Amino acid sequence: MRLLLLNRRFKYAAPFAATLLVCATAWAQANRASFTQLVAQAEQARQADRVEEALALYRRALTMRPNWTEGWWYLGTLLYDRDAFAEAAEAFRRAAALDPKVGTMWVMLGLCEFKLGRHADALAHIQRGRRLGTSADPQFRRVMLYHEGLLLIGKGAFEQARRTLSLLSREGVESEELLTALGLAALNRRFADLLAGGQRMQRLVQRVGRAEHLAAQKRVAEALREYEGLLAEFPKERNVNYAFGRFLLDVRDNERAALAFAREIENHPDNVAARLNFAALKARTDPHLALRHAEEAVRLDARLPLGHYLLGTLLLQTDQIARAIAELEIARRALPREPQIYFALARAYARANRPQDAERARAIFRRLTEERQRSEVDETEIPYTISQKDPR
Repeated sequence: MRLLLLNRRFKYAAPFAATLLVCATAWAQANRASFTQLVAQAEQARQADRVEEALALYRRALTMRPNWTEGWWYLGTLLYDRDAFAEAAEAFRRAAALDPKVGTMWVMLGLCEFKLGRHADALAHIQRGRRLGTSADPQFRRVMLYHEGLLLIGKGAFEQARRTLSLLSREGVESEELLTALGLAALNRRFADLLAGGQRMQRLVQRVGRAEHLAAQKRVAEALREYEGLLAEFPKERNVNYAFGRFLLDVRDNERAALAFAREIENHPDNVAARLNFAALKARTDPHLALRHAEEAVRLDARLPLGHYLLGTLLLQTDQIARAIAELEIARRALPREPQIYFALARAYARANRPQDAERARAIFRRLTEERQRSEVDETEIPYTISQKDPR
């Protein structure tokens, strides 16, 4: 009897299931047709600049298919153009999560975060996008590099900002905003300093920016004249001699660069950046003088990883192995992705008869160096004035 009942159930269930399958198939086909129609309408509205209509259509389509990457992208761009940065950021975040290997999406997310004042996230996402590769559109690249430079200035990564912004000068960008940013980066100053300094500071920043702009374009003689004029007008202004020294380093005039850094230290003995660059230049010719300046720089600002790195390399050079390792390990903890620190640590560990630690440091150095070479983003924190060979 029970078997008979089961058979009867299946007898009536089969046609019911078939009906359900037909309905589900029809619904799916209608849904696909509806989605395709919405996409076409949204595209037409977007291209015709009917922004409100396009926004509504993209939102409806994304409700139906939330994993539609292109839809989130177009929604984000429309919102960004309307200055709706919070909503645009969410759209770009969704797009980047769906296709995380597209660098342009990360950069757009970072640009939104810049507008929202979320500067740490903005810098991280813009640099992530650059590492992945972005749109070849020249205007997009200029906006990306300019904002990255501004964020690096805000972070206090002035030398990295200077290198990033110089790319724009090399590519022919000419603007007052670029000169201002270049000047601030070269002078190790933030925008608050510009606002507080009045017209004199604004003139100084613009002129330094002009000199840096010329230098980036390889117009060295013009840049040199600009800097010489600046030194005549602002002989003791903080960081003017320092900026001149960095320019001279770039054109490989190390002797005059050392003199410029020495003048900066004479005018401003607490200038840590000038002391570190002076120490880097003197590392080979007068390591004991370099060591004194590196020690003073670390005393003035113990938070600066570059100070510990330079001090460590100079201690190693003067055979103070244990102290060298201690300083280099401080630098490594602060900058765990800087290859040159592992390079120096490999040498120090080898000198301390720690072969396993030395081999680990060598391996990390090589891996990070290869990663750095594959990346467009210049993230180096170690000046090229201390050059060493592969520690094999």
